[in-house]
Amino acid sequence: MRTLRFSLLLVLAAAVCLSLNAQRGSHDGQGRIPAQRTEGFSSRELQKFAALEPIDTHTHVFQNAPAFNAMLERLHLHIVDICVVDDHSPFQKSLDAERDADLEVVRASGGHASMCTSFDPYKFRNSGFASGAIEQINQDFERGAIAVKIWKNVGMELKHANGDYVLPDDPIFAPIYADIAEQNKTLIAHVADPDTLWQPPNPAAPDYSYYMEHPEWYMYKKPHPASKQAILQARDHILAGNPDLRVVGAHLGSMEADFGEIAQHLDKYPNFAVDLAARMPYVMKQPRDQIIAFITKYQDRLLYATDLGLSPNADPAAAVKEWERTYARDWRYFATTDTVETESHENVKGLGLPDPVLKKLYHDNAIKWFPGIL
Repeated sequence: MRTLRFSLLLVLAAAVCLSLNAQRGSHDGQGRIPAQRTEGFSSRELQKFAALEPIDTHTHVFQNAPAFNAMLERLHLHIVDICVVDDHSPFQKSLDAERDADLEVVRASGGHASMCTSFDPYKFRNSGFASGAIEQINQDFERGAIAVKIWKNVGMELKHANGDYVLPDDPIFAPIYADIAEQNKTLIAHVADPDTLWQPPNPAAPDYSYYMEHPEWYMYKKPHPASKQAILQARDHILAGNPDLRVVGAHLGSMEADFGEIAQHLDKYPNFAVDLAARMPYVMKQPRDQIIAFITKYQDRLLYATDLGLSPNADPAAAVKEWERTYARDWRYFATTDTVETESHENVKGLGLPDPVLKKLYHDNAIKWFPGIL
């Protein structure tokens, strides 16, 4: 009998412990019980996020997948779906195939996706290059494209016959920029890359693993590369010479290591904005008060973006989970004062930005800088 009572006491104690552990697990560490989470978002977070009709201005989606389209609908999310020509990628070597896939995604998205086209810079030596590129771009505008992308292979890969790198302000591209401005469209400029590409290997750099896995872009080991400064100066020459051309500098304008430099450019060039795509690690490592002040001052010139993708052979279910985790993490960082874990597994306090600033970051600025996006 005593043994039975002792066993019952052990069972009761275990039940109490499980109950206490469950209660602890259902709190957020500050005594509050959070709303139920779905794919990274709590229901309350998802409601606030979706209410903004958020726009991700930098994605690469080339697969029409029902699960992905359902996510766009669930999040009330709109995306800018960007084409680039990359001779290192089997799929992206063909601009025609990429554009066709992009247009299929746009058509199937139910109004949740817009196309950003590009041109093939590898053809820059061909006779009639600029006029042919303009004809193709304008055809894409007629099919709904809202922007054109120039990519980092201009400045970091293409060379003239004399061995000099082709820079973004090369005269061969000037008619293309003029046409984009005349059509009231936007140029997305991903020119140059983080400083680490021109520096000795540094495992502590936020982007170290990417460039070790993609040595084709590691400028440090190339003989006589174009300097990052020269590439960005060429971009600035475009800004100064085309004041009617809206330019969105992808990836914080490749100035992610110096927010003071970004500020100087935003002050100097009224036709210039920057997106946050794939540069949240740099944003999150800024001192909290300083990044709040920066975002507040330039709240009309910053566009939310991720650089997330869905390639033709990718698993849509896995992609949906990755996308929603990314959106949930970024939302908590910008919209709450909760503790957020960065990609490098450090904890930072959320910024708790006011609703009007969040609305600009996630929606209004995209409408302004990409006319026709909605």
